[in-house]
Amino acid sequence: MKNLKVTQLMLARGFGGAERHFTDLSLALADRGYQIQAICHPEFSHRAVLQAHSNIEVVVIKARGHWDLWSAHLIKKHIARFRPCTVHTHLARGAHLGGKAANALGIPSIANLHNYVNLKYYRNIDLFIAATADQESYLLRQGVAKSDVIVIPHFSMLAAISPTLITDGVPLRFVALGRLVKKKGFDLLIRAFVKFLDAGWDARLLIGGDGPERANLETIVAQSSAAEKIKFHGWIQDIPHFLSQGDVFVLPSRDEPFGIVVLEAMGSGKSIICTKTLGPLAILDEESAYFTDIDDAQSITKSMLEIASDKVGAFNKAEVASSLFRSNYNADAVVPKVERIYEAGQALLSNRN
Repeated sequence: MKNLKVTQLMLARGFGGAERHFTDLSLALADRGYQIQAICHPEFSHRAVLQAHSNIEVVVIKARGHWDLWSAHLIKKHIARFRPCTVHTHLARGAHLGGKAANALGIPSIANLHNYVNLKYYRNIDLFIAATADQESYLLRQGVAKSDVIVIPHFSMLAAISPTLITDGVPLRFVALGRLVKKKGFDLLIRAFVKFLDAGWDARLLIGGDGPERANLETIVAQSSAAEKIKFHGWIQDIPHFLSQGDVFVLPSRDEPFGIVVLEAMGSGKSIICTKTLGPLAILDEESAYFTDIDDAQSITKSMLEIASDKVGAFNKAEVASSLFRSNYNADAVVPKVERIYEAGQALLSNRN
């Protein structure tokens, strides 16, 4: 629906999965002709990307917490001026402050679930978007009415690339991408990779991302026998280019409620190794990926060895994952579902007026 106004609100400064979804959704809607008000932290890493789009008005607000009355006042003031049909929030602080402002202004509010949230911050939200059926079940168990929850997966803006057969006779290239924090399991991946090399295979491991665990991970690498075959690339701006350097994508997370990076790997045509965490289990299956046990480096090594020994099998799984991405997880498959919610919000707002 052209020229419809929507406020997207996310007050974190980092760039994990929730922040990526906030950015991609804002851009995808703006590309479709929506007028977007993007309210974000002044130090948000992708603020400039949003500001570069002619259909996006960026408002920066540094909210110190859910209790920040001045930030609450500013958010309400900017939303009232913009007059959106819907206020779409991301993460707890955004849901608390944005939902409260929307409620006071008589505007429908939405909260995108990015984890298993504490609902005390979501009291003013009218509709929840759960990324998985398991997140929906969590909300229902917490007492949210089924009519107030809709399941719409996250998506990736990446253009789909068809898988190619892994080349024989050259080092196998594994890539991993994410915040370098303990729950992402990069320490497990490094140990699994070393064991893979110890089994007699030649390979490289490329790790993209940054975070508080980086120094510890670099120490693990330096003390291993594989230091020359593991490279840290730091924060990645060009994700398609980074993923293109690998044959196999590995997600070693100890906890992963969704995993947009999995969608990016699917869209990039990569064979995928991932842990049996809730997000990947909702997106992929045994026909499209290699699943490993959580917190188990040996299980990751086993999948690496399986790919190295059966490249045709790896290619077949990558083709299934690519097909799933094209049909279910790209912007054209997902964004229209969100648009229909906004159109319903516009009708509700018109009736209220």
